[in-house]
Amino acid sequence: MRPNRFTLRRSPAAIAAVVLAALLATAAPTAQAAGATTPVAAAAAAPDIPLANVKAHLSQFSTIAANNGGNRAHGRPGYKASVDYVKAKLDAAGYTTTVQQFTSNGATGYNLIADWPGGDPNEVLMAGAHLDSVSSGAGINDNASGSAAVLETALAVSRAGYQPDKHLRFAWWGAEELGLVGSRFYVNNLPSAERSKLSGYLNFDMIGSPNAGYFVYDDDPVIEKTFKDYFAGLGVPTEIETEGDGRSDHAPFKSAGVPVGGLFTGAGYTKSAAQAQKWGGTAGQAFDRCYHSSCDNLGNINDTALDRNSDAAAHAIWTLSADSTGEPPADDVYSNPTRVAIPDAGSAVTSSIAVTGRTGNAPAALQVGVDIKHTWRGDLVIDLLAPDGTAYRLKNPSSGDSADNVVATYTVNASDKAANGEWKLRVQDVARYDTGYIDGWKLTF
Repeated sequence: MRPNRFTLRRSPAAIAAVVLAALLATAAPTAQAAGATTPVAAAAAAPDIPLANVKAHLSQFSTIAANNGGNRAHGRPGYKASVDYVKAKLDAAGYTTTVQQFTSNGATGYNLIADWPGGDPNEVLMAGAHLDSVSSGAGINDNASGSAAVLETALAVSRAGYQPDKHLRFAWWGAEELGLVGSRFYVNNLPSAERSKLSGYLNFDMIGSPNAGYFVYDDDPVIEKTFKDYFAGLGVPTEIETEGDGRSDHAPFKSAGVPVGGLFTGAGYTKSAAQAQKWGGTAGQAFDRCYHSSCDNLGNINDTALDRNSDAAAHAIWTLSADSTGEPPADDVYSNPTRVAIPDAGSAVTSSIAVTGRTGNAPAALQVGVDIKHTWRGDLVIDLLAPDGTAYRLKNPSSGDSADNVVATYTVNASDKAANGEWKLRVQDVARYDTGYIDGWKLTF
């Protein structure tokens, strides 16, 4: 507790500034407890992804590595041969493919992007995996497993003649092992108008670990729930992915404000006794003892995990690309999880969310979910800015509110504002000595 801290640290001028700001501010809406997000509209059932087909791709990647110095690493011939293999499959299946070149460590790298014809071009769902290995081996679990599952799911879209409401885009990234180089290059070179069209990015990195766990990214609540619901239907418990958080190709998308999610079966961390009891396998051993090693070969795959995760990938792609009404769901969630530092007694900062593809105006009960970490929340003034610049006061400063953090949901009547456009959360610290950051926020329409 800090009962007398305000009187010790605040000057009369600082107190006056807080009081003046409070007097000038409009009344804040009543905060409500943050509620659960609404799932996306129900989709047609995804097809089963044949394990034999996924493993056939793994065999091809293994052969490619064996014929090219034992690996498929960035700048090596095995990587380019892997790109050529995937591209040929997609071209034959009716995709529009693009090979994007970049340079890293003095060598040319390649991203492969594949677009399925049709779907709303303003609502693009992406799924991807990194295609490169480390130089020490063929990289069959890391990450031929994810690459093969994404490829076979893309081919299943073609076989089914699937025509989703959203536009589907698949990607295979280069130079992930050198620091997410390929995916970062793609995101950084994607115009902001095109980034705003991305409704989500799904990442699949190491989904066949031999001592497998079942881990789900927790970055976007709708995507997370889609995966969790699928595994719950199989009777397979899941855990939140922490080992590789921010270390795979979803990170550049997340930093750009795109909703992200994905699956992972574990790398170098050790499986606990509780996890072994829950999932099987061996406690006290790494999820993948061959992580980044020469033994990451065809024998380094758990077929059950690979099969389940491949089917889960297809389920998520079918579910998240569907919209039975032809419009965004009535309760759609848009979020920005990127951290923004709030300067102490400084200028206001903003965090943006681009809303696209909706019709009409925002609702009369627009939900604004705020997650701000701060050591003295009474310093903070918080506003929602509509696309036309109109400010809605969410929170006034309060000299007596010494608690930490602002984690709340506010209700705003924005029914006279167009739904589409760039909405902003504006936060200002109006007094000295305490700091914090916007840890994320969301809009629920």
